[in-house]
Amino acid sequence: MKQLSDVTQTFTVSRFNGDDDYKSVGLRPYARYRDLGFAQATEGLVHAHVIKLIAPCTDEVRKRHMHGVQLQVVYCLQGWIKIEHEGQGVMTMKAGDAWLMPPNIKHTVLDYSDDCHNLEITIPAEFPTVDC
Repeated sequence: MKQLSDVTQTFTVSRFNGDDDYKSVGLRPYARYRDLGFAQATEGLVHAHVIKLIAPCTDEVRKRHMHGVQLQVVYCLQGWIKIEHEGQGVMTMKAGDAWLMPPNIKHTVLDYSDDCHNLEITIPAEFPTVDC
């Protein structure tokens, strides 16, 4: 795994231009993503995107899973999301709440508001996701 000192970082700016910035290309078919360009700026070390969850929350969404990351940080920008994390129980995170998910922590998205938007930052940019 690359370290931050091993990559040449480039300055990048991501400006919001509206809903057309959200694409359906991403891990979850029930979400739209606004890539902030950090992966390209860090040679794939860091990824950051805004996730817009699409209602309704279905059984496909509720599949228990984990991510093979070194770091995963989520900040709820708008709305709310109800999640169960292994060993932590069920929590409802609302706008302004943030959480750090340790590598390979099992979790389940249980529900979310129609306007749920989360900022997610991961290291590395690409990582495996495994259903549990």
